Amino acid sequence: MTIMRRALLAAPSLWPLAATAQGGWPERPVRIIVPFPPGQAADIFTRLVAEQLSARWPQRVVVENRGGGAGAPALEAGARAAPDGYTLTAGTSGTLGVNPSVLQRLPYDAERDFAPISNIAMVPLLLIAHPSFPARTIQELAEMARARPGEINVASAGPATSQHLAIELLQLRTGLRFNIVHYRGSGPGITDLVAGNVPVMMDSVASAMPHIQGGRARALAVAQPRRVPQLPELPTIAETISPGYEAAGWTGLVAPAATPAEIVRRISEDVRAILGDQAMQARIIGLGALADPGTPEQFTTFVRSEIAKWREVAQAANVRLDG
Repeated sequence: MTIMRRALLAAPSLWPLAATAQGGWPERPVRIIVPFPPGQAADIFTRLVAEQLSARWPQRVVVENRGGGAGAPALEAGARAAPDGYTLTAGTSGTLGVNPSVLQRLPYDAERDFAPISNIAMVPLLLIAHPSFPARTIQELAEMARARPGEINVASAGPATSQHLAIELLQLRTGLRFNIVHYRGSGPGITDLVAGNVPVMMDSVASAMPHIQGGRARALAVAQPRRVPQLPELPTIAETISPGYEAAGWTGLVAPAATPAEIVRRISEDVRAILGDQAMQARIIGLGALADPGTPEQFTTFVRSEIAKWREVAQAANVRLDG
C-alpha cells in the first residue's frame, strides 16, 4: 500500500485533495525550497531545472532560498508543507544523506517525511595536491600516508561536509590516516592549498577545475566510481587503492511524504526529460557536475543507501555537529 493510500485511509479529509491533484495540477505557482544561499551548487542546479519546468508547465516554478542550520530548517519547512505538489524541496547529500547521522535533534526524518522525485546532479569529488607536493599519484599519496600516519594535512570544506565525510570514508576503507584540516567552505580551503599552506585537499571538480587547468593544483584521483568527462584521464580512487569507493555531493528533488503519487511521478518524468536533453547535460558538465536523473523508486533507493553509508562513516569517525 502506498504512502498516499495509507494517508487517505487514515484521514478521509484528504480525499478532496487527492481528487484535486488528479485534475489540473499545477493551477498555481510551484515553490522549490533550496536549503542554501543563492550561488551554491544546490541552488544552481535547482534553478536550471526550475527554469525548464516553468517552460513546460502552465505555472511558474519559484525557487526560495532558506540557508542556515546545516539546511535543517529548510528541510523541516519542506516536510511540513501541504502535500499537494505545490511545495518541493531540494534535498542534498548533506541534508538527506549526512544530517541524519550527525545531528541529534534533526527536525525531520529523511526517509519517512519525504517522497523522493528524482536526483538532479552528482557533484564529483576528487583529491588534489599542491604542485610541489611529492606525491604525483594517489598510489604515491597512499604510500606516504602509510609511512607517516596522521602527519599529512588534508583540507576539507568543514565538519560533516561531503568533502569531510569523503576523507573519513577513505580512511575507513583503506586504513590510511590523515590530519584533516577543516575550513569554512571550499573556497578558503583551496585558497590555502594554492598558497602552499596545506598540501592536499578533498574538493569538488567544480571548485578545483580552474586551479587544475591553471597549474595551481594537481589532480590525484576522482571519488566517483567511474572517470568523469571533465578529467577523462584521471583515475578513480576505486580503480586504484580502494575498490568500491564512492563519494559525491548531489542535489535532487523531494516532496512532502503524502504528496499524491501521480504528481510525484509526473514531476519525475518531466525532470528526467529535462536532464535527458544533451544540451542540458553538456551545461551541467560545464558546471563541474553530472546529470543524474532517475525514477522515484531509484532515487528512494539511492537516498537510503547514502544514509546507511554515511551513518557507518559518522559512527566510525565519531562525527557530530551537535551534542
